[in-house]
Amino acid sequence: MDSIRVGIIGASPERGWAAAAHVPALRALPQYELTAVGTSRPESALEAARAFGAAHAFTDARSLAEHPEVDLVVVTVKVPAHAELVGAALAAGKHVYCEWPLALTTEEAEHLAASARTAGVHDAIGLQARYAPAISYARELIAEGYVGRVTSVHAHGVRGKGAAGGIPVWAAYTLDQTNGAGLLEVAGGHALDALEYLAGDFAELSAALAVQRSRFTVAETGDEVTSTSPDQVLLHGVLTGGAMASAHLEDARVGDNRTVLEIAGTEGDLTVVSAGDWRSAQIQISEPRLRGTQKVGVPYQDLPVPERHQSVPAEIPAEARNVARLYAALADDIRDGSRRVPGFDHGVRVHRLLDVIRKSAETGARLIYGKR
Repeated sequence: MDSIRVGIIGASPERGWAAAAHVPALRALPQYELTAVGTSRPESALEAARAFGAAHAFTDARSLAEHPEVDLVVVTVKVPAHAELVGAALAAGKHVYCEWPLALTTEEAEHLAASARTAGVHDAIGLQARYAPAISYARELIAEGYVGRVTSVHAHGVRGKGAAGGIPVWAAYTLDQTNGAGLLEVAGGHALDALEYLAGDFAELSAALAVQRSRFTVAETGDEVTSTSPDQVLLHGVLTGGAMASAHLEDARVGDNRTVLEIAGTEGDLTVVSAGDWRSAQIQISEPRLRGTQKVGVPYQDLPVPERHQSVPAEIPAEARNVARLYAALADDIRDGSRRVPGFDHGVRVHRLLDVIRKSAETGARLIYGKR
């Protein structure tokens, strides 16, 4: 079959998630061809086209989306612009892959999901942690009874972002809570989606949010900025299957960066562990390890992940592999008409979960999931 032709909006040639993950993933997958790139400035768009081997360069998202040599539009810009750019792609009748978070608000996300249904296209949301081999294998083991009945789940994410009081200029916008790209929205959305993917959905929860470090210096400029986005996210609750669940996400921590997801049951335990710098230690970016035990008092052992869970070429950079696995699954969906990849409707569900966390933190109430 012909390749799926892709146009990336936000394909900066200098740095960014498109260059780090999307472009390497697309280059390695024969199902795709990168035909168009778009940035906000003509010179950067042309440079991106040269650097990434795309035939077309744009500064106007609508023109990119409407181009006849683009089948799939990928949106990789800052969150506040997602609704407009995704909307332009849907209006053009193109398939869309949008980075997480889907939108700035749940209401915007609901509108995009409804528009995608009306357009009849394939829509994908970039919650790629579930495609990490350790997570997909853990899900398989849980389904096979490795842990027995799930009794508890715990997620702990620790990032050193801002620990020394400095912040890179590209990350400064995440400190403003109104931009919807802070610890809760990004790391939290990915980690909690992985937790629910493995152990089941939240039925009810209580949460607390806090800003423990409010002043930072932009590394490149020396400017002082104030953070309004929580750097502490703490919650506990009950999953639909009855298991107890908790999560604690922290920024500006001195020490090792890590994300740990533990699933305990009546017959055994599993642990997914990510480590690295403050970006790569996030569960959606890294290649986590899977460890487990089924014997009382016996330490965790590494569980080798079968090759069937790898599914993409090994030469793809580590931070791009989960994105590549999502792309591979999306190509199958587009070609056979299935809907296995998490789409905008799923993105709306995660947005609603974050809303419940915010409301619980604001009111101090324990809330039933999905009720406002």
